[in-house]
Amino acid sequence: MKRLVLFMMAVMLLSITVNAQKKGGKTLVAYFSATGTTARAAKLVAEAVDGTFYEIQPAKKYTAADLDWHDKASRSSVEMSDSKSRPALYSKLGSLAEYDTIYIGFPIWWNLAPRIINTFIESGDFAGKTVIPFATSGSSSISNAEKELQTNYPGINWGKGRLLNGASRETVKQWIKK
Repeated sequence: MKRLVLFMMAVMLLSITVNAQKKGGKTLVAYFSATGTTARAAKLVAEAVDGTFYEIQPAKKYTAADLDWHDKASRSSVEMSDSKSRPALYSKLGSLAEYDTIYIGFPIWWNLAPRIINTFIESGDFAGKTVIPFATSGSSSISNAEKELQTNYPGINWGKGRLLNGASRETVKQWIKK
């Protein structure tokens, strides 16, 4: 009888611990970076939140020619001119169930998030998650990209994003605190 009571107490304690961990939640920092700039920012975010670091990779890597925004026939130009374009992912991230907060980082292309970000979002279940975008850009703000993502995915609980061009560790920490 004592063993049964001890066993039941152990099961209850384990259940309480698992539920507490779920409520505390984990954080995922997923990012797409064609040139390495966004990857550097994503690393700072992952360090600041002690999050899981995940690279969103295209099935076919982008070459310099693919990224030539002056060429209307370049891969990135063609993708960005078609709002339905969904570049294939190299691999799909598993379940998002263990994450409460997901930061999604990307470079700004044509004042928007690259279409591979749509592919990533559409490949996962973001219900009940807080999703916070961050971006890097040579000249654009993040506001238009945020608006488009919020419009396309109204069922997601969006947090306020931030442009992290050349951000320092301290700048990222201050943003995360807010």
